[in-house]
Amino acid sequence: MGTIVADLPHPFDPLSLAEIETAINIVKKAYGQVFFNVVSLQEPRKAEMTAWLANPEATPRPKRFADVVVIAPGGKVYDGLVDLAEAKVTKWDLLDGEQPIITMEELQLVEHVVRKDPKVIEQCILSGVAPEDMHKVYCDPWTIGYDERFGNKVRLQQALMYYRPDIDNCQYQYPLDFCPIYDADKGEIIAIDIPKARRPLSKAPPMDYHPAAVEARVGYRTDLKPINITQPEGVSFKLTGREIDWQNWKFHIGFNYREGIVLNNITFNDKGTVRPLFYRLSLAEMVVPYGNPEAPHHRKHALDQGEYGAGYMTNSLSLGCDCKGSIHYMDAEFPTRDGGLRNIKNAICIHEEDAGILFKHSDFRDDSVIVTRGRKLIIQQIFTAANYEYVVAWMFHQDGTIAPEIKLTGILNTYAMLEDEDTKGWGTQVYPGVNAHNHQHLFCLRIDANIDGPNNTVFVNDAVPSEVPVGSPENFYGNGFYNKRTKLATEGESKTDYNGATSRAWEIANTNKLNPYNKKPVSYKLVSREVPGLMPKEGSLVWKRASFARHAVHVTKYRDDELWPAGKHVPQTSGEPSRGLFEWIGDGTTSIDNTDIVLWHTFGVTHFPSPEDFPVMPAEPMMLLLRPRNFFAGNPVMDVPPSYASTPSQILAGRQGVLDAADKLSTLAFANGNGAGCCTGNGVNGTH
Repeated sequence: MGTIVADLPHPFDPLSLAEIETAINIVKKAYGQVFFNVVSLQEPRKAEMTAWLANPEATPRPKRFADVVVIAPGGKVYDGLVDLAEAKVTKWDLLDGEQPIITMEELQLVEHVVRKDPKVIEQCILSGVAPEDMHKVYCDPWTIGYDERFGNKVRLQQALMYYRPDIDNCQYQYPLDFCPIYDADKGEIIAIDIPKARRPLSKAPPMDYHPAAVEARVGYRTDLKPINITQPEGVSFKLTGREIDWQNWKFHIGFNYREGIVLNNITFNDKGTVRPLFYRLSLAEMVVPYGNPEAPHHRKHALDQGEYGAGYMTNSLSLGCDCKGSIHYMDAEFPTRDGGLRNIKNAICIHEEDAGILFKHSDFRDDSVIVTRGRKLIIQQIFTAANYEYVVAWMFHQDGTIAPEIKLTGILNTYAMLEDEDTKGWGTQVYPGVNAHNHQHLFCLRIDANIDGPNNTVFVNDAVPSEVPVGSPENFYGNGFYNKRTKLATEGESKTDYNGATSRAWEIANTNKLNPYNKKPVSYKLVSREVPGLMPKEGSLVWKRASFARHAVHVTKYRDDELWPAGKHVPQTSGEPSRGLFEWIGDGTTSIDNTDIVLWHTFGVTHFPSPEDFPVMPAEPMMLLLRPRNFFAGNPVMDVPPSYASTPSQILAGRQGVLDAADKLSTLAFANGNGAGCCTGNGVNGTH
């Protein structure tokens, strides 16, 4: 079904290129030439927005504000707001000791500087790089995390160094063993971290992943047959601006520089009643701590969304490669650092996929059967954080389930090693001369709940055996077990961890509304089983900076602008004090019982690299579920047409018909003198 273009921007819509340009011009007029790190929508205040959503015809449309972060001459950082309708700056705060997100342009500058720096050239020569080959030296610039030598008033990056013998070689096969420190304000290298034990450049032959190298080394498989995905009648969803309708679902698709995809005002049409589920869903932050405690690797960790931005790093998606089928795309618009405009074509792809069996039942008595196939709607982006790719897909199912999925692929972060060097357990040799360090990928999902209304409560659900002993009258045979529900009444109590032994899940319930049959509160259950604990120890730099990763779940009372659990400005935070979620919770006494709440869930994977991950990693998926529990009065997908169905009465009628036909054939055979007859190949079990 087609796309309908709305006349005015929806209040949740990202800023258009024209709005970004307007905000930039207003700031330049007021404050002169500055570098723009952020020009993005300040989301409407929730009270104002919910009033408009409830009655858009009679309620004033929320005004459009641009959230602006700039770096002025001298490295001064300002946090501002621009009223786009009034064409004026309404806030302009000078920040002290805070560094804003690092832009793609800033990252790209570092490589040019390291290639020309005399001290870097000296270290390259010591590593085995010829001075005339400095154009073959590459670096992945990372924010420095935090280094007590420099603090956070100077804007710094650390350069992870690599070499490519040929431009098409994989640089991560040829890591260099030293780490320059880049001062963004000065535009120069101010220090180089050099290990005590030197590791020269690897001379191993390249093992590349591009087609020419694969063809030369092993060749491609030749036994794959085409799979074609077609929708001859078009897609089943309808887009009105950025609002999508599909299979009873309706929601708004946003996008920002930091989180990437943001979904708002998610509702489900339950037999004519539009029921709210979530006000806002996003992947709000992530942390990737590395596990080698030796300097300078001790500071190697990335909060990729807060430090670089999943929106800024997003890929332009290509039909047939990143997404297959009938695709609808959405672009992303951002400022450039110098005040220009940047468009990422096809930043989001939207498509449907077959989801396998939705439900099925066969009756062993008579082979009557019903089987219904499901379908899912996928909203997807892919972003590249230096070496790693993250495929982020929001999958909506017909039964009311939302299934966020993240796939990890790309290339391992690597470091140089000597032949047969002992990695001390901190890493793995994945190829000669290549050490891939242990690490984690921990993601924080922000769930702004609205389950049948704004006042919700979270319960922990644990499957536990009966406390009553075997042999007792209540549990004589000892087989009793039940779902133990524990209310999380305060923000402090909400700090909970995963327990696989009890199949722990978290239930977001509206205790004011009960299921008509079992009288339990309507709810959505968070089912998440890939929930490793944070490996860095309590008191470590990562533990302090990424406070959201200390527990699997935190719940906070909703407050405007509490969007990002590591704080608004993440680069070079020391964690003293911890920013974001830790400071919002404070002493933990705030009630979260039957009120407007946000659930923060940290999940992910702990990665011990292996040779199978190199030179490029097969995608590793992780998925969690938001599932309706006691929300509907019955199976909500009974109205999805079955792929096949037969009833006992139809089977019985078919069997009688076959028997009658067999009797006629037998009689005819005897009449013709051909002896005893037999059933044909279409016996009862094969007749449908």
